[in-house]
Amino acid sequence: MINYSERIEINPRILLGKPVFKGTRIPLYVVLDLLAEGTSVKKIIKFYPDLTEEDIRAAIRFASDTVKHIAEIKLETTHR
Repeated sequence: MINYSERIEINPRILLGKPVFKGTRIPLYVVLDLLAEGTSVKKIIKFYPDLTEEDIRAAIRFASDTVKHIAEIKLETTHR
């Protein structure tokens, strides 16, 4: 199981609180957008050598968990 809290941080003093990879100012959305466009993990790491394959997997897990959470909130408010 990927523990993304070890690899991702949300700090209001860094990029206005957007999720970034710890120790960088690289926002997760940049990497997720590259993946969505078909960019390979190897190429992303070449563009951003501070990142690892585990960082990228953590970003995907974070995005997945975020979407699950949003869906749960919407379901709860819809059924009231």
